[in-house]
Amino acid sequence: MFGHFLKDTWNSNMHLKSLGKERKLIYYSNPVSSPRNYCTGQVQQNCWNCRQPLDTTPAFFCMSCKVVQPPEEGTSYFKIMNCDYTFTLDTHKLQKRYLQLQRSLHPDNFSQKSVKEQEYSESHSALVNKAYQTLLKPLSRGLYMLELEGMRIEEGTDSGADLEFLMELMEINEALDKARTPEEANKIGQDTKGKLAVLTEEIDAALLRGELQAAKALLSQMKYHANIEEKVKEKLSEFM
Repeated sequence: MFGHFLKDTWNSNMHLKSLGKERKLIYYSNPVSSPRNYCTGQVQQNCWNCRQPLDTTPAFFCMSCKVVQPPEEGTSYFKIMNCDYTFTLDTHKLQKRYLQLQRSLHPDNFSQKSVKEQEYSESHSALVNKAYQTLLKPLSRGLYMLELEGMRIEEGTDSGADLEFLMELMEINEALDKARTPEEANKIGQDTKGKLAVLTEEIDAALLRGELQAAKALLSQMKYHANIEEKVKEKLSEFM
């Protein structure tokens, strides 16, 4: 039962995909030297249509002929969304950037354009959506930051989790299962929100100090508490 609990808790959480098209996670053998600016294309890029140099990275459009450009392989989500490389990024700025990019890159805008432009807009739109969803929530954002730093993220049961912590989680889950009123479920939800807020501060501090193993351990705890938060929402829906 205990192993089943761990497996369900892990598998119910978000799995990060690699940059670009969906495939297995790519892990780097060495930490990325500058994660916030990581991009494979360091050479000056030219527009595929008019061949003029592209002024920005990533370049969504050519400033000369205004044609949409292909996505640049390996560009970090932080760079795509024009966000500071920090765990406590400005989510309002992130949302504003997301809406701006989706308005300009939405495939409907290119229905009368060439097939190549339609394909590029679809790829950009999907990539922007993936970047936004990854950076929006602290858990997926933190796991992504570890990935950029070369930290291997293994799927499966977290063998390094503290037994006392896991027992505490089991007790919380049992209490939630036994909750018979919205008030009881809400109490567990509020306690969980408080723990997630504390973990957010601790993870930010660990990442700022460059203590990646500590950040990974704290993100593991956040993962379990985030799972409980989702279960609280499901429990509250049963009372409606």
